[in-house]
Amino acid sequence: MTKSIKISDIQKLAIPALISGIAEPILSITDTIIVGNIPEDATISLGAVGIVGSFISMLIWVFGQTRSVIASIIAQAVGKNNLKEVQTLPAQGILIIISSSILIMLLTYFNSEGLFRFYNASGKLLQFCVDYFNIRVWGLPFTLLTIGVFGIFRGLQNTYYPMIIAITGTLLNIVLDIIFVYGIDGVINPMYIKGAAYASLIAQITMAILAIILLYQKTEIKLSVKLPFHPKINSFLSMFGNLVIRTASLNVTLYFCNAFSTKYGDEFIAAYTIAINLWFLVAFIIDGYSSAGTILSGKLYGEKSYGVLVKFGNDLTKIGVKIGFLMTFIGFVFYYPLGKIFNNDPIVLGEFYNVFWIVLAMLPLCSIAFIFDGIYKGLGWMKDLRNVLLFSTFIVFVPFVMLFDHYEFGLHGIFYAFTLWILARSIPLIIKFKKTFNKLS
Repeated sequence: MTKSIKISDIQKLAIPALISGIAEPILSITDTIIVGNIPEDATISLGAVGIVGSFISMLIWVFGQTRSVIASIIAQAVGKNNLKEVQTLPAQGILIIISSSILIMLLTYFNSEGLFRFYNASGKLLQFCVDYFNIRVWGLPFTLLTIGVFGIFRGLQNTYYPMIIAITGTLLNIVLDIIFVYGIDGVINPMYIKGAAYASLIAQITMAILAIILLYQKTEIKLSVKLPFHPKINSFLSMFGNLVIRTASLNVTLYFCNAFSTKYGDEFIAAYTIAINLWFLVAFIIDGYSSAGTILSGKLYGEKSYGVLVKFGNDLTKIGVKIGFLMTFIGFVFYYPLGKIFNNDPIVLGEFYNVFWIVLAMLPLCSIAFIFDGIYKGLGWMKDLRNVLLFSTFIVFVPFVMLFDHYEFGLHGIFYAFTLWILARSIPLIIKFKKTFNKLS
């Protein structure tokens, strides 16, 4: 029985999880920076990376919920000191999810042009979207395999090995981005946006291979699928299904952001791409602490250490808010240099600077939302996460973003609605957590 969770215990899990968690946004940001500075069609290429990156992130978030489900189930089993009971479950769950993702991957690959017309892309922007997507999408199964293995490690209270895997993949992607996009004189011709896609694909494959090697070397859990299905597979699929609905509604928000930004013009979608990629970077930094919330809340819930769980939730929330304010401060200090890293077009930068302050102002609120997302995942309360996202997306965000568009608020309207969406996500989660565990403790 755990008597207390020290801040040092949180940091030991959160900091490696933070480093591994920012791998995906760094992959996207690397593509954004490199592509945004190519000598030909930089603004259009940047818009294409933003649109495709948003869609691929959506697929990863939807199918990648296996990480949270696996981490929750294993963490609770660790708390109950009954890990052997669930050892065969991860392989079965990962197989089901990857098989489903391959079907989606093939459907989107053969219909990619129609897909990105749906995002209001046309002309050269549409062609660049198709070129970039038709390469990057093949990395989806490898990414999902890596994410599933991350869930196993996290459930086992280990965030160190996911960090090693993520650092390796990120560094490889950066090096290959520079080589493939810009080329090497006399050796490799510049591939521009296609080069960025190939760099990401190779990095994703490498991470998957390394994840399997470390899993087999460092744990007793294997990825060999054994029948019959585990008795908890229905619980796994139920939690996964609720998180898929939640993530799909989250991506409805991102779809509207992309669609309206594209509608306003190439410079607007480019500016939005810079802003949202920086938001994702901070989101994944905070997600390191959210992951600690998943790992430790699952263990404490399995032990029925409710009093410790309440204190842990309070401590983790305070840390998250402090990080949010720190990121806000850093963002304002480097307000203008940050934009110039991504693009040199004065119109794009002007639109970015007009709205970036809204992104920075919402970061402390984002911290609260992300921390409680992680805690609820550890508790296995996926249904609550689903309902809150449905409410915040369809009752709050969609009506407001359409209202702000009607009154021609432009990118300001998108990020005002986004801020309201964050608030609507946070408040209900806090209320239920306090009400439930204050009584139990």
